[in-house]
Amino acid sequence: MFVPLADAALSVTAFGAGPRTLVAMGGWTGSWELWAEPFAYLSLTWRTVAYDHRGCGVTIAPPESITFARLVSDVFAVLDALGIERCVLAAESSGVAVALQAALDQPQRFQGLVLVDGVYQRPQSDAPTPFVRALQADYPGTVAQFVDTCLPEPDSEWLRHWGRMILARASQAAAIRLFECLEGVDLRPQVSQIQQPTLLLHGDADVIVPLESSEWLAAQIPGSHLHIVHGAGHVPTMSRPREVAEAINAYFDPLVSP
Repeated sequence: MFVPLADAALSVTAFGAGPRTLVAMGGWTGSWELWAEPFAYLSLTWRTVAYDHRGCGVTIAPPESITFARLVSDVFAVLDALGIERCVLAAESSGVAVALQAALDQPQRFQGLVLVDGVYQRPQSDAPTPFVRALQADYPGTVAQFVDTCLPEPDSEWLRHWGRMILARASQAAAIRLFECLEGVDLRPQVSQIQQPTLLLHGDADVIVPLESSEWLAAQIPGSHLHIVHGAGHVPTMSRPREVAEAINAYFDPLVSP
């Protein structure tokens, strides 16, 4: 289904009919498909919902509409459109900054958070960063290299092929806007205000976002738990979906009431 907004149409997918709801988003230009395999397990006992944020997947949004504030407000647009009063909110990579800001803005809407290999701050740059310059010079090649770096696990060529297909749906302009719209975002001074039960997952072979980033975040969020996915790269939702799903169930089963 699509959730129509004034400047976008967000593509939303839902599975399962459990008594509790998990809403998930990807990171950078990663669509909801980053959560497809964990949903195969989670949807047995959860209502699972995911959407393609602006600039990725089949969501329709002009690149100029992509801002950090709109990415955050889109979370609530999806919840409201589907009649979700409260949920566990899950996010991956740069989507973690969006999830954290949403939880800070309207904490009453979230029973918990799942943060996977998360980005929550990016320095402001006065000129295009080396990554942005690479995207401008050779977009397909840079995306392919990024996917390969995200998935260093052995025997994962089929996952890299899938990842390249997922990211290829984003236009060059949208990809650059999605990266640059996080510049100047720094949630470090605020994350200690997060009160929701929070599960962090992080692959210890991730070279995009080092494990130390989630270790620091876990130390700041009261009562949070860090689950290290040993041998996994930046996208354990794709490379270790069963472990991700089992970690979510193990953490929230005692905490989230039907």
